[in-house]
Amino acid sequence: MRPHEVQPPRPMEHLISQYGALGVFLGAAVEGQSAVVAGGLLARQHLMSLWIALACATSGSGLADQMLFIAGRRFRDTAWVARTTARPAFAKALGFIERYPNTYVLAFRFVYGLRLVSPLAIGVSRMPAWRFAGLNLLAAALWAAVFTGLGYAFGEAVEAMLGSQAARRGAMIAAVALVLLVLVGALVRMAMRRAGPRQAG
Repeated sequence: MRPHEVQPPRPMEHLISQYGALGVFLGAAVEGQSAVVAGGLLARQHLMSLWIALACATSGSGLADQMLFIAGRRFRDTAWVARTTARPAFAKALGFIERYPNTYVLAFRFVYGLRLVSPLAIGVSRMPAWRFAGLNLLAAALWAAVFTGLGYAFGEAVEAMLGSQAARRGAMIAAVALVLLVLVGALVRMAMRRAGPRQAG
């Protein structure tokens, strides 16, 4: 290749540049921390902008929890929300919300087992929607910064141990696996939700 010629992007790098951000966004919404850590790893390997990784993690997490809050607020009297509120984790979450409402919104993403039920519980509670929206955005940004930062630091450690080329290949493989995992997980959850009413009937 001549010095002035631009090398075309490799197929793997092109795939990641196209779908890596989508994987982080969907992963933050439906899967959790590992997708956000992977986004930081991709940013460390220059396969994704760090700011894009942070934005996708923040928006994915924030949007998913905002929708769950709206579901809890709007459909609190439906059978689905009633079944969810009957779970022990929901009662535990509601107790914390009543005592420490603002702190709980900022902290529940970091507590294992409370991620799904917490926005629903807050929606059922008396917290104003405008307050949850502001705290939810702040909490999502903090959560994204922590776990994207961990992925970025982890990527630096991997690069130091394996070398930049090996780490880059590993990051590309991880990114493709992340996108596939998120898509398969979303399809499985959709299938389970459709199968649930049929079995109940």
